Amino acid sequence: MSDLTLKKKEAKAKKMMLLFALLSITMTFGGLTSAYVVSKGRPDWLVDFTLPISFTYSTILLVISSVTIHCAKLFLTKQNGKSKSLNFLWATFALGIAFLFFQFNGFNDFIKQGYYFAGAQSNVTTSFIYVLAFVHILHLIAGLIVLSVLIYKTYNNKYQDSNLGFSLGVTFWHFLDLLWLYLFLFFYFFG
Repeated sequence: MSDLTLKKKEAKAKKMMLLFALLSITMTFGGLTSAYVVSKGRPDWLVDFTLPISFTYSTILLVISSVTIHCAKLFLTKQNGKSKSLNFLWATFALGIAFLFFQFNGFNDFIKQGYYFAGAQSNVTTSFIYVLAFVHILHLIAGLIVLSVLIYKTYNNKYQDSNLGFSLGVTFWHFLDLLWLYLFLFFYFFG
């Protein structure tokens, strides 16, 4: 078996592993949002609930981060584009951190309104939102780790021969952005 054939098989395997991971995450959130819809029939469901404005800000930041990581990928393949690619990666990382800040700020707003995750003062509506947002936050932290690897490897010129790892990282980040956009719109229209 030639080296080229082996590299193609390895690339295909890595893409399939990412696809299976993304499908698994999609099924998890599909199940959770389905449970949310089914639970709306409960008598203790909040009907006049609105999301904190911090969730809107975090959504805008995450959409912008999709643009910055896309720019990072574009500059990666251009001659002398490494520094611009790194700048866009750092911008994406900063936007990810800002997203987390606004998410936790939104949770603080929940608490100020008297909505808790669990306990006597909790409500099933906000408990669902806590769970869905927190699980997404965990995945976004994984995305920040992926971004850290991309930054490290870009800085050390590891993507000169193949940028497959970079492309997979970008795909994962875009997926996380789309997932949050779905959750935000879901809460906005079905909450």
